[in-house]
Amino acid sequence: MQPRHFISLLDLSSSEFRTLISRAIDLKNNRNPDFQPLKGLVLAMIFEKSSTRTRISFETGMIQFGGSALFLSPRDTQLGRGEPLQDSAKVISSMVDCIMLRTFSHETVTTFAKYSSVPVINGLTELLHPCQLLADMQAYFEHRGDIKGKTVTWIGDGNNMCHSYINAARVLDFKLNIACPEGYQPNQEIVAAADAGRIHIFGSTEQAAENSDLIVTDVWASMGQEEEQKKREIAFKDFQVNIATMDAANSDALFMHCLPAHRGEEVSSEVIDGSQSVVFDAAENRLHAQKALLEFLLCK
Repeated sequence: MQPRHFISLLDLSSSEFRTLISRAIDLKNNRNPDFQPLKGLVLAMIFEKSSTRTRISFETGMIQFGGSALFLSPRDTQLGRGEPLQDSAKVISSMVDCIMLRTFSHETVTTFAKYSSVPVINGLTELLHPCQLLADMQAYFEHRGDIKGKTVTWIGDGNNMCHSYINAARVLDFKLNIACPEGYQPNQEIVAAADAGRIHIFGSTEQAAENSDLIVTDVWASMGQEEEQKKREIAFKDFQVNIATMDAANSDALFMHCLPAHRGEEVSSEVIDGSQSVVFDAAENRLHAQKALLEFLLCK
């Protein structure tokens, strides 16, 4: 039997996504150290990119569920010496119960999934960041209820987070406005695959934020784009989430950011530290959402 992988939010049905959110909230509110459904199981965590939230949340989640986690980097394994991905996937999956990868190329994750005999989780690629969306959506459901029919506004780069919000809009049935500079729009294939009336692209942050229930942004230069920082500061200077942006949204709109954040660049301090921000709730939810995900993939 083929293992169940989590490469994209599109790997989940609408009901499965909502079930995961509900389970994550339950795990958060009813912590039971004696509940160890993953006792004796091992998660291999492959990191080509450095990490704070991804590593801590997955490792802590496995420990709390009675399992264990192995941190693997290219410096410490044959992956860094050119071993074919399919060989690594076959070997690693023969020794562990699940594999999580945080890597640059999306193809690395899809190749691992193709040749792995155990579930593979996308911890982040340059194309998608589905685990963060589990945590973000959990935070929204906790504070405002179901997001179906709501309006979300993404402001900034059309990056992996933006792509995952597009996929979340498809699965959870909400409207997504995207405000980004010319030349930094999201992948057009991902946009085109969403329902035509669901995704709207804007050139102005205030226009995009109008009547929104949730405002989301990310850094202007992601990991691996540091050499573009100055160029991006110029391109994105009018795409900061600030008080004016939040004022254009609904009065009870929430603000989220996947972190780490650069205050004064993509978001003002007043917003990220303000009363509408649930940034740190969503950050904590990485632990609970991923515990729900691990349980979903491994306890069948």
